[in-house]
Amino acid sequence: MGLYSFYRISKPSAGKVPQEKIQSTYKALRNRTFWGVTMAYSLYYVCRMSLSVIKQPLIDEGVLTAGQLGIIGSALLFVYAVGKFLNGFIADYCNIRRFMATGLLLSSLANLIMGALGLLYGTFGLSSMLIFLSFALLWGMNGWMQSMGPAPGVISLSRWFPQSKRGTWYGIFSASPYLGETVSFIVTSAVVGALGWQYGFIAASAAGLLGSAIILCFVSDTPESKGLPSVQNLSGEELRKEDKMPTKELQKLILRHPGIWVIALSSAFIYITKYAVAGWGVLFLQKARGFSLEEASQVIAFSAAFGVLGTVLAGWLSDAVFRGDRAKPAVLSGILGTGSLALFLFAGGGFVLNVFYVSLFSLSVGVLYCIVAGLMAVDIVPRKATGAALGIVGISSYIAAGIQDIASGYLIEGFMGPDGTDIYDFGPVSWFWLAASALSFVLPVMNWKKMKN
Repeated sequence: MGLYSFYRISKPSAGKVPQEKIQSTYKALRNRTFWGVTMAYSLYYVCRMSLSVIKQPLIDEGVLTAGQLGIIGSALLFVYAVGKFLNGFIADYCNIRRFMATGLLLSSLANLIMGALGLLYGTFGLSSMLIFLSFALLWGMNGWMQSMGPAPGVISLSRWFPQSKRGTWYGIFSASPYLGETVSFIVTSAVVGALGWQYGFIAASAAGLLGSAIILCFVSDTPESKGLPSVQNLSGEELRKEDKMPTKELQKLILRHPGIWVIALSSAFIYITKYAVAGWGVLFLQKARGFSLEEASQVIAFSAAFGVLGTVLAGWLSDAVFRGDRAKPAVLSGILGTGSLALFLFAGGGFVLNVFYVSLFSLSVGVLYCIVAGLMAVDIVPRKATGAALGIVGISSYIAAGIQDIASGYLIEGFMGPDGTDIYDFGPVSWFWLAASALSFVLPVMNWKKMKN
C-alpha cells in the first residue's frame, strides 16, 4: 500500500448498517470519535508544553540560556504556523484517524529523543551547543507534527455532526488545549521534580503514545466508511451544490473567499491580545502595579481556567441561546473582553480586582476565539474544505502571535532610571493591545451577513 493510499480519505464501506440500527450506530460512533479526538488533542498539548515546564531546570543547570530557549521556542511557533496552513489543506483529503495519530506519534518521538539526549548530556558530558542545536531542530520538527492535530480534530466535527449541533461540540473540543496545559503543568512538573528534567520529556512522550492509541482505538474517519449514510442524510440537512464539487476546486474557492480572510485577520487580532496577556501580564503586574512574582503569576493563572469555561460556553450560547447566530455572542464577548482588558491595563486595584479583570477577559476571549476563529470559519465553507479554512486562519493567527511578542517587547523596552532601577513604560503597548482587542470582533461582526451569503 502506497503512502497516498494509506492516508487518503476512507472509501464508503461495502457493507451497510441495517436501517433499524442506523441511528444507534451513528450516535455511538460519533460520540467515540468526538471524545477520542478531544482527549488526543489535549495530549498533543502535553507534547507541546513540555519545554515550557522544563525551562527553569535547563537554565539553573547551565544547559541552555534563556536566549537559546527563546530561539528553540520560536522554532516551534513559526514552523507550526506554516504547518497549520499546509496541513489544513492536506487534511481535507485524508483519513483523519491515521493522519492525526501519525502527528502525535512523531511528536512523542521528538520528545523521547530530547529526553534521551538529556540523559546522554548528564552521562557523557555532551556540549551545550550540541544540545542547543539538536533541541532547536527537534523542537522545530515538533512544531510540524503538532500542526497535524487541530485540522483533523475540527474536520471530524464537520464529518460527524450536523451544523445545528456543531457549535456546542466545537466549544467542548476547543477546551482541550487548556486541559492539556493543565495536565502538562501538573504531571510533567511533578515528574521533573522527582526524577529530573530529562524525564519530563520522556513523560510527555508517554502521554503522546497514549494519545496515539486513543485515536486508533476510538476515532472513525467518516460515517460512510462505517456503512452509514452521510451526516447530511442522517440529520436531514439540505445538500448544497458546493458539497458535490471536488475538494481541490473548493479549496481554490476558499483561497479567494474574502470572508475567510476577514476571519483570518480578526483571529490574528484575537491572538495578539490573548498572547499579550499570557506572555506579558506577569511582567506588567510586577513593573506597573508593584505585585510580587508569586502574586502576578497567580493572577495570570486564572486565565487558563476561565479560558476553558469561555470556549465551552461559546458553542452552547451560539447554538442554544442565539440559535446559530454567531454575530451576537461575538459582539457581547468582544465588548466584555475589550472593557475588562481596559480595566486591567488602566484601572489599577489590588489582587482580587485584577483576578476579576483577567478572569472576565479570559472568559470573553475564550468565547470570541471559539466563535470567530472556529465556528464562523467552519460555517461559511463546505464540509470538504474545513481544513483549508482553518489552515488560512491558523497561519495568520500564529504569525500575529509571534509579531506581537516582538512588537510588545520593543514598545515596553525598559530603560535605566536615575537610581539605577529599570523603568518600564506600558502606555504605548496598552493602546496597541486595546486596539487589537476592539478590531478582533468589530471586523467579523460588520461583515458577517455578507460572509454567510
